[in-house]
Amino acid sequence: MAPQRFREQFDHIQRSMPGIPLAMGPDDTEEFLYEKGVVLARDGEEARLVEDAVRRHFTDTQGLVPDHVRRAAPQTNRTGVTRIQVARPDQGEDVVPHALRALREAEGRQGRRLVSRNHVVHIAVNACPGDEPVPAPRSGPPNPAPDEGPYDPDTAVGVLVVDTGLVHDHASYPLLAHTTGDPQTSETDADGVLRQYVGHGTFIAGVLAAVAPNTDITVRGTLSDAGAVLESEFGAKLFEAVDEGGWPDIISLSAGTPTGGTEGLIGLDAFMRELRDQRTLLVAAAGNNAADTPFWPAAYASLPEYEDSVLSVGALRGDGESGACFSNHGSWVRVYAPGERLTSALTGFATPVPYVYQHSTYDACRFGFDYACTCRSPRHIGVLSEASESTGAKPDQVMFDGLAQWSGTSFATPVVAALVAAHMTAHKERDPRAARAQLLASLTETADVRGAQAPALRPPTWRPVPVMIPEPPA
Repeated sequence: MAPQRFREQFDHIQRSMPGIPLAMGPDDTEEFLYEKGVVLARDGEEARLVEDAVRRHFTDTQGLVPDHVRRAAPQTNRTGVTRIQVARPDQGEDVVPHALRALREAEGRQGRRLVSRNHVVHIAVNACPGDEPVPAPRSGPPNPAPDEGPYDPDTAVGVLVVDTGLVHDHASYPLLAHTTGDPQTSETDADGVLRQYVGHGTFIAGVLAAVAPNTDITVRGTLSDAGAVLESEFGAKLFEAVDEGGWPDIISLSAGTPTGGTEGLIGLDAFMRELRDQRTLLVAAAGNNAADTPFWPAAYASLPEYEDSVLSVGALRGDGESGACFSNHGSWVRVYAPGERLTSALTGFATPVPYVYQHSTYDACRFGFDYACTCRSPRHIGVLSEASESTGAKPDQVMFDGLAQWSGTSFATPVVAALVAAHMTAHKERDPRAARAQLLASLTETADVRGAQAPALRPPTWRPVPVMIPEPPA
């Protein structure tokens, strides 16, 4: 059986978003997900220009008729975007690509981008996980291990994790004793089995607390079951997350999407502008699709107006010497950190909880790497893979009793956020953006990423995990 993780995950996300038809893009390729039949424009004059262009130019285009051109959201909202329905999404082939191509003429006249897809932003980054969690011995230490530094509430660095919420038993893990936030909703299904991505935000908080003990960590349950949210809603959710407790020193965000372009997300324009004018540093995951395509919002780090306020993070493999097979890469990724087979808190501290794997492992690395990466180890059969191509095998089940081992740029991101926070504490630096600049300027370590040397940050308490290189065939 050859797993098709992206398509498996597409089906999973579609089930979690009933009533919102989704498509793959661009042109049905497996790069990103978006809402069918809808485009996004900025409120006001730009939205009116788009609507007029649709009515004027699209009448003769298959599937696009003037009656379908209407606002699908209020014109005025804090995020500054309007959803414009250009066709009925239940009528066969998606017409959004036709609409975008037709609008290029109008954009050329205006000299700026007017419209985009309504992308799906996802915590597993690229809607395809680096891997799924693996039980780790409760008796063993986390990795990174806890730093011995003290916690001082008067000087603690404020870190906001925008992710899933905290599991019900997170306080049983000593490192999270003073972590606060939203409770994780719907942890298990009707059979008591852990849902996919439950514990994602808790795991991230555990990594942060281990590397930077002098932090006040707040975890917001911004992302739903399956970790998916429409771009048109994501900006508002980010505003809600910072409004509740004020702008923090650092935001750790392990979510995003490619767009096929280099101009960012229209749905995040307002939030990113406000972020730029604050003192907060956004540390964002670079994504898990092993590509150099910009992944947003991490890729804002490559835009001059945001380079001081956004830090993009790629993942190193278990031994820390090279980039992980799944990690995105490119000039827009500013730094790499350990992100393969980290160990942190998940759930099951009080009562062990079962988990059934969703995706099967591969016979070889799906990205062509020659080490025993998380694509194929540890071996398991997943229910979504089995449903797509049944071999009669039973999906594998495991039990979690507290700790897990997990991989992804999702988890390299809190490593870097924590190292910035630790630098602030060590140097009595109250400005997180200044701390970011100082940390990167003093950086001497590198790692091999796709044949080039890239900046790397490795926490002092992190332990390399041996990487096995298969023997060549005789």
